[in-house]
Amino acid sequence: MEESADPYLCLSAHLLTLLSQFSINALLGMGAMAVLLFFSAMISGSEIAFFSLTHTHIAGIRELKKANDKNILSLLERPNQLLATILIANNVFNIAIIILSTVVFRALFDMQMHPVLGFLIQVVAVTFLILLFAEVLPKVYASKHPVRFSSMMSSPMVILRRLLSPLSSLLVKTTRIIDTRMEKKRPNLSMHELSHALEITSDDKTTEEDKKLLRGIVRFGNIYVREIMKSRVDVVAVDHNTGFEKLLEVIREAGYSRIPVYRENFDNVEGILYIKDLLPYLDKEVDFKWQELLRNAFFVPESKRINDLLKEFQEKKIHMAIVVDEYGGTAGLVTLEDILEEIVGEINDEFDMEEAIYSKIDAGTYVFEGKTLLKDFSRITGTDDDVFNEVRGEADTLAGLILEMKQEIPFKGARIRYKQFDFEIEGVDKRRIKSIKVKVRKDV
Repeated sequence: MEESADPYLCLSAHLLTLLSQFSINALLGMGAMAVLLFFSAMISGSEIAFFSLTHTHIAGIRELKKANDKNILSLLERPNQLLATILIANNVFNIAIIILSTVVFRALFDMQMHPVLGFLIQVVAVTFLILLFAEVLPKVYASKHPVRFSSMMSSPMVILRRLLSPLSSLLVKTTRIIDTRMEKKRPNLSMHELSHALEITSDDKTTEEDKKLLRGIVRFGNIYVREIMKSRVDVVAVDHNTGFEKLLEVIREAGYSRIPVYRENFDNVEGILYIKDLLPYLDKEVDFKWQELLRNAFFVPESKRINDLLKEFQEKKIHMAIVVDEYGGTAGLVTLEDILEEIVGEINDEFDMEEAIYSKIDAGTYVFEGKTLLKDFSRITGTDDDVFNEVRGEADTLAGLILEMKQEIPFKGARIRYKQFDFEIEGVDKRRIKSIKVKVRKDV
């Protein structure tokens, strides 16, 4: 008769087998969570790194011309898609961490008797891990070393952008639709309605100048820098290597009190030359190092509101700022005088030459320069500021509006009709629209 196996030995062997299997599964799960946390941390840090790059950082990256640096510039050319890619990838990794943590937690602990307590413990533990290791720490490091982090993550982000392109493009388009619906945060009150309200509240003692001043004050907080800046093609600036004699010639011809100075091209502004700083050295030799007199340039984004910029001008005691676009390139220049003119109207001194941006042919027909700002166009033609909101896109000038509507540079003589306006292209070259004839119809 065979002797039966010891039940205690069988139970021990079974428990050892279960424990071994349990440990392997738990370790694999925790290892996978660690990997996902690392990926999530890299993506979170990328968001801070890429969008913390300043104009100076980008100028330095352009000079290095490395493969990773080219990837950085390529990613920054489409910032909305880059941000969408980062958000999608980060959420995918975080969701995967949460799902995996549920499996690992159930393998480690049996909380069937206290399911609510188990759920709370899991939520607190996972939230702590994600916040500390996938959000706070990488973002703190990336904010201190944006160039290094961006360079490290540029290649992975290019790959992710390609993989997630369908989702990120859909997200960007959806956001664009929402932005259009919000009308770029413009006030719902049109200038026509505002004028009517001012007429109602005004009495016989209120002059037309007072009304214009009130309109300017009301609109002041809703105007962006790009709407009032001087475009880069109209800015007088000098190269850093310009000789002293040539510099003096440029200053005499321009007649400005401050001139931007750039190195190689206008996208790399080195500083601002104050003409008053140059006065004690006018009798110096032609090899005088005038570059040592440069003051630091103040850079502002074209999306900044002018009421905020006015406060910064007052705090920093400066009168001029270089306007940069979303890619770090120079878009133009804005001065304190440009801001104040939005309230009090044109400010001209005895040295200013009146610049004609339009000519009036008859009661309803004008010829405008392409660089005419849309706000000035509305003021001159007596129409509402928001009349082009549906088609203007990012345009702030009349030429930009035509390009938004045509999506190409039109030929000379091309005609475009929009609402009560008939546009006819009068002057154009291969690069820009120079002049536009506009007829304002009264029958619409």
